[in-house]
Amino acid sequence: MSLLTRVWFLLTHRSFLTLLLIVNVAGTIYGYYWYRYQLQITEPHFLIFVPDSPTASLFFSIAIIGWLLGKNFKLMEALALITLVKYGIWAVVMNLLTLYENGSIDPLAWMLVVSHFMMAVEAIIYIGKYRFTYIHVIIAAIWTLHNDVIDYVYGQFPYYNVVNKYPNHIGYFTFWLSIACIAIGYFAHNRKEYLRKL
Repeated sequence: MSLLTRVWFLLTHRSFLTLLLIVNVAGTIYGYYWYRYQLQITEPHFLIFVPDSPTASLFFSIAIIGWLLGKNFKLMEALALITLVKYGIWAVVMNLLTLYENGSIDPLAWMLVVSHFMMAVEAIIYIGKYRFTYIHVIIAAIWTLHNDVIDYVYGQFPYYNVVNKYPNHIGYFTFWLSIACIAIGYFAHNRKEYLRKL
């Protein structure tokens, strides 16, 4: 058994997936708690679109539950992959941009850098488990781009001073980050065909 095979066996073992589920559920709960003040003043019809990162980890948690049950919740997998990578990278960039602007960030911000980076990593690591189709990628793409409109046209983006300072530039960056993550979803669906051609 090769090293990669052993690692994949560990990552997909029921015990490890259960631990991963617990971590993601805990992160999801904390994420919604982190957004609590913004959610209190958010209009009801925008509520579902405001807590981006915890909703992404919620999608992944549901996907893990499916794997533990021997099922593939395909739409949840597509949403998890695209949004975990997107918001994982987005939060890392925003906190590092804040570091550049201010010269320092607090320990909580560093925790957000590490945890959001790991969100993106876990989404990529489990590409081999996803079974979603083109239609699931399309639905996830619509959700993701619609969320960008809600954030940057209707001003529902997360409360970061740096985002308030450069909303147009960050909105533009976020749009192309979404496109890149949707492309990752497309690649994930076609990974076997691509690998055969390499």
